[in-house]
Amino acid sequence: MEYTNKTFTNMNFVSRPGLQTFNSTSTNSMTLSSESFERWRQFIYKSCGIYFQDNKKYLLESRLLKRLNSLKLNSYEEYFDYVNLGSRKTIEMQELYEAITINETYFFRNQPQQEALIQKIIPELIQAKYNTPFKKIKIWSAASSSGEEAYSIAMVIKEYIQPRFPQFSFEIVGTDISKEMLEKARGGVYNDYAIKNLPLNFLKKNFTKTPRGFEITSDIKKYASFIELNLYDDLKMRSMQNFDVVICANVLIYFDLKSKIKVVNHLYNALNKGGYLFIGYSETLHGISQAFKLTSFPKTIGYKKE
Repeated sequence: MEYTNKTFTNMNFVSRPGLQTFNSTSTNSMTLSSESFERWRQFIYKSCGIYFQDNKKYLLESRLLKRLNSLKLNSYEEYFDYVNLGSRKTIEMQELYEAITINETYFFRNQPQQEALIQKIIPELIQAKYNTPFKKIKIWSAASSSGEEAYSIAMVIKEYIQPRFPQFSFEIVGTDISKEMLEKARGGVYNDYAIKNLPLNFLKKNFTKTPRGFEITSDIKKYASFIELNLYDDLKMRSMQNFDVVICANVLIYFDLKSKIKVVNHLYNALNKGGYLFIGYSETLHGISQAFKLTSFPKTIGYKKE
C-alpha cells in the first residue's frame, strides 16, 4: 500500500504571546531536615516511584511548603502525619501529587515525534491491519498532563490520516496522576502559552475563542479520553493493553533505575507486537530494557516492540 501525504515542513509556526505566621514561626523560613527529607523521599518513592535525589532536597522542600501554607501547618513533620491520617489520606495524597509534579506543556511540543507518527508509524500500523477486522489504532499519551499532547496527535490524525483511511478508527488515551490536570484536559480550554507553537491553520480549524481561552472543538475532543493513572501502580497498569503507540516523554527522569525498569516493563506489556514507544529527548532505555528495537526517524528515535 503506497502512502504519500503532506508533511509538517510547510506549517507556519507562530508565537503568541503574603504568608501568615503560625505559632510565631514563618513557614517561609522552614527547612526540611535531613531526617525528614529521607522520610518524605521514601514515602513518595513507595507511593508513585518518583525519587528525589540528594541535590533535589530544596525542590521537594519548596513543593511541600505549598501544602503547609495552604493547610496552615507548622512543620514538614506535622504535614507528614497529616498526609498519613487515615480519613484524609486519599484526598491529601492527590494534593501531594499535584504539588510535587511538573505539568509544563503546550501544543506541538515534540514536532519530530509527530512527524514520525504521521509519515511512518501510523501508515505502517494501518498497512499491517489493513486486511484484518481490527481497524483501530490505539495511542496512549502517558503522563498527559492537561491534554496538549493527546490533542496535538488528534489534530494531525484528523488532518492527514483520517481522510485517507475513513475505515479506520483512532483512539487516544491520556493518563496522568493529577486529577486537576485531567479535568483541564477534559475541558479542553487553553491559554496563550499552550498554543504558542500551534500552526495558525490548526488554531483556526480546531479551536473556538471563548472568554475563558481557546477551546478545542468537539470533533477533536471525540478522539481522546482521559483517565487517572499512577504509572507505578502494578494493578492498574495491567489494565492498559493493546496499544499501538505509547508516548511517555519526560517521565523516566523522575525515577531511579529500579522504578524505571518497572515502569518500562509495564509500557512494554501495554504495547501490541510491532508497536512503538517514544520517550523524552533526554531519556534513554540504555541499561533499562533490551526488549525493544531502537528505531531512527528524522530528528528523533523510537523503540519498537518486535
